[in-house]
Amino acid sequence: MPPTAKKVPSERVHHGDTVIDHYAWLTVKDDPETIAYLEAENAYTQQMTAHLKPLQETIFQEIKGRTLETDLSVPTRKGDWWYYSRTEEGKQYGIQCRVAAAGETPPELKAGEPLPGEQVMLDGNELAGESDFFALGTSAVSPDGTLLAYSVNFTGDERFTLKMKNLVTGQTLTDEIPGIFYGGAWSADGTTFFYTTVDEAWRPYRVYRHTVGTPAADDVLVHEEEDERFWIGVGLTRSERYLILSAGSKITSEIRILEADRPTGEFRVVRPRETGVEYGLDHAGDRFLVLHNKNAENFELATAPLDDPGTWTPLIAHREDTRLLDVDAFSGHTVVHFRRDGLTGIRILPADGEPYEIGLPEPIYDVAPSGNPEFVTGRLRIGYTSMITPPSVYDYDLASRELILLKRKPVLGGYDPADYEQFREWATAPDGTRVPISIAVRKGTERPAPTVLYGYGSYEISVDPSFSVARLSLLDRGFVFAIAHIRGGGEMGRRWYEDGKFQQKKNTFTDFVACAEHLKAAGWSSGVVARGGSAGGLLMGAVANLAPEAFAGVVAEVPFVDALNTILDPSLPLTVIEWDEWGDPLHDPDVYAYMKSYTPYENVDGRVYPPILAITSLNDTRVLYHEPAKWIARLRDTARGGPFLLKTEMGAGHGGRSGRYDSWREEAFTLSWILDTAKAAQ
Repeated sequence: MPPTAKKVPSERVHHGDTVIDHYAWLTVKDDPETIAYLEAENAYTQQMTAHLKPLQETIFQEIKGRTLETDLSVPTRKGDWWYYSRTEEGKQYGIQCRVAAAGETPPELKAGEPLPGEQVMLDGNELAGESDFFALGTSAVSPDGTLLAYSVNFTGDERFTLKMKNLVTGQTLTDEIPGIFYGGAWSADGTTFFYTTVDEAWRPYRVYRHTVGTPAADDVLVHEEEDERFWIGVGLTRSERYLILSAGSKITSEIRILEADRPTGEFRVVRPRETGVEYGLDHAGDRFLVLHNKNAENFELATAPLDDPGTWTPLIAHREDTRLLDVDAFSGHTVVHFRRDGLTGIRILPADGEPYEIGLPEPIYDVAPSGNPEFVTGRLRIGYTSMITPPSVYDYDLASRELILLKRKPVLGGYDPADYEQFREWATAPDGTRVPISIAVRKGTERPAPTVLYGYGSYEISVDPSFSVARLSLLDRGFVFAIAHIRGGGEMGRRWYEDGKFQQKKNTFTDFVACAEHLKAAGWSSGVVARGGSAGGLLMGAVANLAPEAFAGVVAEVPFVDALNTILDPSLPLTVIEWDEWGDPLHDPDVYAYMKSYTPYENVDGRVYPPILAITSLNDTRVLYHEPAKWIARLRDTARGGPFLLKTEMGAGHGGRSGRYDSWREEAFTLSWILDTAKAAQ
């Protein structure tokens, strides 16, 4: 029998609306009853999936067998060194290395062999020790290549301890700073390191300056962001001339700069924050490049003088059909990453020639600049993938305009892209909007076929068509895999995002249901298993309420399913900054009513729901474990159908288990549940 969560009425009153929450007691993480309930749910899930153990092991071995376990990345040139990472068979974590450099051509890679003259900077396996969880938050080499700043975490709560290593002597320094966030930046001379810390709501809000060799207690507070809607970060321009201190909410930016050779100086504001205006900045020799959305919904690229960075002159004007994503400045050219017609692209702006775009070989793909730390270079490193092409690393020669393939991720076991196909379809939403769907299938698969439909649809995050080794275990068993590029994401530009947030959020959910219905009507799908995580987990809960009959099963990973209660509580991590994404139900009764009409937890009813698997982590600081725990308890109490399963990682964070073998086993568990659930629905 499944666990039965006790019901303890807890009253909430907002805007004259009284709500009784019977499972609010699950929010108390250190209550032994909470832990006991989560462990009971884990035991029940283990019992209900015990028959899948052989299939789980088979899929795990398939993932493992297709992966070159001892491998290394393409080295990236920075100063006098080529930097790369590698993995070794049987080891959970990567190893960061470097070798002395000569020329622009990367060293020749030989499978399974370290490069000659290798220096190991960090071995994640040694750092992890016997810990069940390990994450590296920061890894930054000083401009002269002599010092390494790195940070580690052993719980999954995303609070790291910063350490430093002398790469010349190999000695770890005495410098140690607990409680920092991701990222950081060196001064030009490598004597000073800037880092951020978080407040009680896990918001990075302070930047400190640390002098190498001094106690952490002597570190200087450089900036504190008092507006709870804003996160801050600190970085170094590619030219290494300027430190960048950025503050950003979901809709507004403000940047401060400081010459990197004056680390004790005062940061100065580039342009004061203006609600709704976002901008980013890079240094390009005698000017700055600024990417902004001031009167330019899809963003515009501008230039600015070094002595007046807040004065912007257009360089690439706004276009309705093209969303500018990022800009990278180099000594002799500028690179613009953009999105058009649901696909990414790269545009080159030579210093002494006409702009042009790089041609790419497939009709469906994802491409982005990748690993380009050198300011003076004649090559551009890019990453490329599609739903049938494994991740590939190219160098683009700017003189010859030639794409040079440096490495394609090996897929063992005889994988041949020619055995698979990818397609682009368009569903029609209830309001007439055409919604793109990316599809992958093995050639010869009989249709209609069981289908996994993946979606996210928030924060302007795009789920681009990319490759997955684990996905082959579905495709080779006759499944169709599809991505619903729904509103709330960024696939079709900024307007696509705006039409799926605030009081238009329901478009995200109806788009997804329309995609599921299209796949069936077009003869692709005999039954759809929906899958999504985090904000995509909210999507899963919402569509399960909206159209439970449309799905053969639902996988909700670290799902944001108790969204209204979370967004009503400003003391919780991330809540205040989220008001710019979902609205502010605490102070606005219209937002409260709208959110209450779609948030998954509040809208569970007595209809027949498909089988649901919810996966969460006890130490998740982004979507707290109690959201899926409460949701599953309410489903089991109120709804029919199911079964409804909850699996909680008791020692991990938002990303789940940290080691690669552990993560493969978790994916094998999820895929085996999908296969079994789809089979049962046929």
